[in-house]
Amino acid sequence: MRIVTWNINSLRLRLPLLAEMDRQLRPDVICLQETKVPDPLFPAEALTELGYPHQVRRGMKSYNGVAILSRHPLAPVPDTPDWCERGDCRHVSARVAGEHGPVEIHNFYVPAGGDIPDEDENPKFAHKLAFVDQVTEWFQTHHRKRTVIVGDLNIAPLEHDVWSHKQLLKVVSHTPPETTRLDAWRDTGFVDAMRHFVPPTEKLYTWWSYRNRDWSASNRGRRLDHIWVTPDLKDALHGMQIIREARDWAPPSDHVPVMIDLGA
Repeated sequence: MRIVTWNINSLRLRLPLLAEMDRQLRPDVICLQETKVPDPLFPAEALTELGYPHQVRRGMKSYNGVAILSRHPLAPVPDTPDWCERGDCRHVSARVAGEHGPVEIHNFYVPAGGDIPDEDENPKFAHKLAFVDQVTEWFQTHHRKRTVIVGDLNIAPLEHDVWSHKQLLKVVSHTPPETTRLDAWRDTGFVDAMRHFVPPTEKLYTWWSYRNRDWSASNRGRRLDHIWVTPDLKDALHGMQIIREARDWAPPSDHVPVMIDLGA
């Protein structure tokens, strides 16, 4: 099973880029974040023509939005919470048939958190921390098997997940209040699938700011996009790839697709 996660930053705008990604990778399942389209306007027909007739999505106008697209039937996971009771379309989950049984996929778009890393001064940062806390508490009491978490988690937890650990320690996405929370969430029962293939001592990025005119040369990236698996799927991990060249596909998202192959 090949799974791709991508913050596409407007699905309708970047449908041709999705088609290019599909042509190159031919995934079985695609998890998208920031689709930015309400459900009634979701381009279901175009995605079916692309080869993904099975779709689970939660979307709203102009902001957020998540979707799981699959070549194989999907069964939505019932009774997942409305995080922070905002109805802001940041999580969707479904089960897909695997070689050895169903695999449960959770697709998240964690709040970015604004620019000021202070809960009192910045309500967006407070929302981000509260969101991760709630998700962590839920997974602590809802233990999963044969489960994959993917998405734009908007936190780069490790020293080499950012271009400069020292310079970004007080920058939202790499601050200790965020990284310790992401570690706690992962420790509810998941393995970092990307770092399974690339050791923590090596730089690993999935996002490069639009503000960097020559993003590739400066390479001031961060690993904001993640794939985790439950330990019972660790031995099924067969490969991982970050599609770095997608950052130059026009019009670009500031995130690039991340792919894993899972013999599950």
